[in-house]
Amino acid sequence: MYFTDRGIEELQGRRGEEEVSFEWLAERLREFVDLNPDFEVPVERLATWLARLDDEDDE
Repeated sequence: MYFTDRGIEELQGRRGEEEVSFEWLAERLREFVDLNPDFEVPVERLATWLARLDDEDDE
């Protein structure tokens, strides 16, 4: 188990039943980076990965 799995499990446990929009998620990611600028690159990579999940060109 990776250390991040604990946070993911907490997220799923606390908010797993909720539905959110990508607009809401994008705003939360921006807010997180504003508060934690050292995480700008990992958040950008996560956002890009999520945005391109269905791209056939990346396979």
